[in-house]
Amino acid sequence: MKKLRLIAMIEASFFAAFAIILDFLPSIKLSPSISISAAMVPIFILAFRWGFKVSFIAGLLWGILQIAMGDAWIATPLQAFIEYFVAFAWIGFAGLFYRVIQNQLRTGSKKKALAWVVLAIFAGSLARYFWHFIAGVLFFGSYAPKGMSPVLFSFLANGATMLGAAIICSILCVLIISSAPRLILRKLDDESLQTHKNAS
Repeated sequence: MKKLRLIAMIEASFFAAFAIILDFLPSIKLSPSISISAAMVPIFILAFRWGFKVSFIAGLLWGILQIAMGDAWIATPLQAFIEYFVAFAWIGFAGLFYRVIQNQLRTGSKKKALAWVVLAIFAGSLARYFWHFIAGVLFFGSYAPKGMSPVLFSFLANGATMLGAAIICSILCVLIISSAPRLILRKLDDESLQTHKNAS
């Protein structure tokens, strides 16, 4: 068990670093302030491999790395906490679908597993961008076009980013997992084995 935890933490660190590398690559620009990237893919892969806790930690590490690398847009300490600690960690909500994805892959139901993968990606993306939406309303309302409420502005800006990122990440994750399901499929430990037997 201790060995598994160590491996999980090593992978969380590695995938968080991989996410920030992807974040530095060119992204799709919808406007000067709205861009869409596939940087969440490593965190999602980790979520499907290990579950909620490990992907939550990896997302948190990614947010911390964003600040450490100087790639964060910080207006106030509270805004930084919401957008780079809370929001990035909540990508880990995709890991709540970990067991059903693992079980579907083990039973050979790849199409069902991929459908759950897409659902999990949208859940994790929505969880993250909910916090960006809150931060947008609270801290960036002044950027809204004249006559537009901060709530609508934040909803449109973050909604477009969330939807675009979720679609791109879904396509990439489906392609990756379809061709290499072993990337997320883990050997069953004692607890998982018992759960798997009960589900069968």
